[in-house]
Amino acid sequence: MPAVLRVADSQPEKCPLPRQHRRRGGCRPCKRCKPDQASAEIQNAATIARICRLIEQADQVPALAELARAAGLSPSYFHRLFKAITGVTPKDYAAAHRAAKVRDGLSRGSKVTETIYDAGFNSSGRFYAKSDEMLGMTPSDYRAGGANADIRFAVGECSLGSVLVARSDKGVCAILIGGDPDSLIRDLQDRFPRARLNGGDADFERLVARVVGFIEAPKVGLDLPLDVRGTAFQQRVWAALREIPAGSTASYAEIATRIGAPKAIRAVAQACSSNNIAVAIPCHRVVRTDGALSGYRWGIDRKRALLDREAA
Repeated sequence: MPAVLRVADSQPEKCPLPRQHRRRGGCRPCKRCKPDQASAEIQNAATIARICRLIEQADQVPALAELARAAGLSPSYFHRLFKAITGVTPKDYAAAHRAAKVRDGLSRGSKVTETIYDAGFNSSGRFYAKSDEMLGMTPSDYRAGGANADIRFAVGECSLGSVLVARSDKGVCAILIGGDPDSLIRDLQDRFPRARLNGGDADFERLVARVVGFIEAPKVGLDLPLDVRGTAFQQRVWAALREIPAGSTASYAEIATRIGAPKAIRAVAQACSSNNIAVAIPCHRVVRTDGALSGYRWGIDRKRALLDREAA
């Protein structure tokens, strides 16, 4: 009597064939590794991408329960999955999308009231309560390209090149480093095309001297009031960067974990590259997992020099 191979239903044996060959020769797909289906990770990413489009197309921000139902998941699991994949909560994603729509509408010259409702705010009061955080100025001023904003700036020189420091009435809004002072000024003008840009006085030049002094001797420390403008995710990343002490570094993966989004490593790197306030928001202290230096918008050589000085 031929031997009969019995396999427990609860623990099917692993298919011995490579995945790409399991359907050849008339074999049915393996029920355990399911080669004819996308991996769970790909399926989850596709689900969250679909929910992101749903948020973007909704007139009002959908409730968490509604989004979870559309994803076919429980609210708690959906919330964790969304944050793990995108790096932000559904609420923060919706807020960032609305802020982007507001900035885009105002930049195109749309009326403020029209822009508010097009972005999904159901009342002007709710929008104005968040407008300062969202835009850094009044909607009318933003629409006018910062026409009523006063920004003082000055350019100093250090061993790394030229340093431009700019400050609004809220705090330092830019620290730019480069080899050409004129290009730094043009960069500032591009950011605030219709703002009133004024050269700094003696008091302001002392602020520039503090920044230059920190670059040359990091031990002196640098604690400045900042006018930080960015998405909710970017601001979480930048806040985490400011917690890295001088003389230390952290990897992009470590920063992603610290902000509760361990899979958002690429998004963390993009947030670092979007930082406009050099050294005060120390994106130069973020390195690759193996400790190697990666991109730095002001140049790898400057990044290495800053780290060498802080480690000395």
